[in-house]
Amino acid sequence: MEETKSWVEVAVTVPAKDIDRAGDIAQMVVPYGIYMEDYSHLEEEAMEIAHIDLIDEALLQKDRTKGIVHVYLSPEDHPAEAIAFLTERYTAAGIDFSIATENVDEEDWINNWKQYFKPLPVGEKLLIRPIWEELADPAGRVVLDLEPGLAFGTGTHETTRLCMELMEKCVKPGVRFLDVGCGSGILSVAALLLGAGNAVGVDIDPLAVKTAEQNAAQNRVADKFTGICGDLAQKVTGKYDVVAANIVADVIIRLADDCPRFMAENSVLIVSGIIDTREAEVCARLERDFTLLERREEHGWVALLFLKEK
Repeated sequence: MEETKSWVEVAVTVPAKDIDRAGDIAQMVVPYGIYMEDYSHLEEEAMEIAHIDLIDEALLQKDRTKGIVHVYLSPEDHPAEAIAFLTERYTAAGIDFSIATENVDEEDWINNWKQYFKPLPVGEKLLIRPIWEELADPAGRVVLDLEPGLAFGTGTHETTRLCMELMEKCVKPGVRFLDVGCGSGILSVAALLLGAGNAVGVDIDPLAVKTAEQNAAQNRVADKFTGICGDLAQKVTGKYDVVAANIVADVIIRLADDCPRFMAENSVLIVSGIIDTREAEVCARLERDFTLLERREEHGWVALLFLKEK
């Protein structure tokens, strides 16, 4: 008899006004569907959809000021990583939230998901190796040893891989690299292993910055990495040749106002984490200051490469 597959329910409670944005972000961690509870317009929608005005009392007692996004994850979906990702992204987007899980022991899923994270080739040059996995032959690839901890960023998500594929083209020996919303620091470490002269990773979550510093040390590039805890690029100084931002569309648009300040002449900007339905909006904003060089898409996720000429 086939073993019953276990699932983790992650319920994210947000203000009702933010339910759509929260749903967009949640969709980033589970491509096969979510569902949302939103009772803020219960009576109007009941009449419009079902043409009834008699509503169950339990529904009428629901909190109209809150919405709940429900995500269902199997162990292969890395629940700990997904929750850390949601925490980081909702914080960056300025959405008040609380996260609850059911039907699982927290300590178990923080550790058990590791069995599903295996060495992963990315692009043409990189191989991501979780530190608990043996690696016989890297086949000529640069090996990035990763201890994801609780901060998002193992390279398994499309947004991260698309970003790294574009980085392979842009990161030349000696370049100055900046990662805004660095998570586990995977992009900064990859840049340094590809030859960047130095890298700066910025994240609003102090746990993410700590994890990024640990991953830099694990890969023997700590002397070239600087972690900054702050909101977007507010604390960033200096000029950079390659800037990456693997975050949500709304935050990329907000970041665009500040980008020219810390980008060198003929530098490039790599943005990822964009749902295809938001691509046009992101491009419309960034093309005011940058020239689009390349676009990549996978499973509805888009990564874009822009050039800043002056």
